[in-house]
Amino acid sequence: MDLKVRIAIADELSDEVIDASGYLDLASGEISRVEYEDYDAAFEGLPCESEDYQFTCGTLTNNGKDVEFGIKVNRTTGQYSVSADELLEIKVRAAALFAGITGQALAASAPVEAKAKGAAKGKSPRGH
Repeated sequence: MDLKVRIAIADELSDEVIDASGYLDLASGEISRVEYEDYDAAFEGLPCESEDYQFTCGTLTNNGKDVEFGIKVNRTTGQYSVSADELLEIKVRAAALFAGITGQALAASAPVEAKAKGAAKGKSPRGH
């Protein structure tokens, strides 16, 4: 299943913020189709290449509610991504914020085969 959501991206430099948008793949954590606002990366270089680059963050918005998260930038390739741990946190926070679903309810709604695998390893479906 291909599930990509539109996100806002902010590259923080010492004296300015470079805004962009892109698509976060909720399965892999990769961010694609990054488009900068009022910034020409082909001419000025990638924001992460700047000497005063500090960090990059993202925002997922739904009905006026936001989930903010950290974004990793591969300084060699310029590829934006989210770590596996951060991706899980985004999913849990987004479910709670956007749909009112708790982390426990989200775990309880996991597919039956995932729960069975956890039980086979001597773990409960909730990881206890």
